[in-house]
Amino acid sequence: MAKRLFITGGTGYLGGALLRIAAGRYELGASYLSHRPPTSPHIDWTPLDVRDPQAVRAALMRFRPDIVIHTAFVQYGPDLMAITAEGSGHVATATTEIHARLIHMSSDVIFAGERADPYTEDDEPDPISTYGESKAVAEHLVAAANPAAAIVRTSLIYGFDPIDRQTQFVLEIAAGDRPDRLFSDEYRCPIYVDDLATALLELGETDYTGVLHIAGAEQVSRYEMGTLLVQALGHDPAKIGAGLSANLPVRRPRNCTLDIGRARGLLHTRLRGLREVIAELSGRSIA
Repeated sequence: MAKRLFITGGTGYLGGALLRIAAGRYELGASYLSHRPPTSPHIDWTPLDVRDPQAVRAALMRFRPDIVIHTAFVQYGPDLMAITAEGSGHVATATTEIHARLIHMSSDVIFAGERADPYTEDDEPDPISTYGESKAVAEHLVAAANPAAAIVRTSLIYGFDPIDRQTQFVLEIAAGDRPDRLFSDEYRCPIYVDDLATALLELGETDYTGVLHIAGAEQVSRYEMGTLLVQALGHDPAKIGAGLSANLPVRRPRNCTLDIGRARGLLHTRLRGLREVIAELSGRSIA
């Protein structure tokens, strides 16, 4: 009998990739917040507001998953802490009660990004943004409620089918539809959504507990990432301008490079860098 896998935030970008890649391997359940997705004979969809601990418990008690991958979050807004932080604690509490394996998604921006060396799993969070703060609180709540959980810190997620929101934003800049610039002094380790989803599914089958960094193998600036993706999609990046976040009045994390050595030693999934992904997919006409 196939294991039962539940994805919170199943209508999100990562959630959709997880459901697609996991199809046929698991009995699938997933949640959505407000807009019901199309009915699928292969996915048990349920509306769920993670701010409601009783609703979280009821949803997971009904589906009885073996594994839960918690991807639901918001990045800003008045409900940031209630959904991204406290909601994660509610999910962790419910998975402990039903003895389900929990993979919790966190972020590289829990770090201030003020150092040259890559961050490891042992480095203490020191966020400087409200979103980073919410993710740091979420990590604390998850670890307290479910000590057996795996807490995955990742970086910018991109993909081509469909195109992710950030890449679409850059395409609009390249087309002259937006006047924005991309920061050339902010460094991340972007990860291809299929690589991340595959790695998370593999991690779910292990007994690894605690923090794990799963990100792309290559450090690039936001500007470099944008121009590479635009070129890969067959567009001219000439209209994309570079800017410096150091010149802004608000502090932003500038170097959130993650050390992925532990994940590479644990998982068989290849964690490819941006240029490697583009090179390998170019023969499949990603444009």
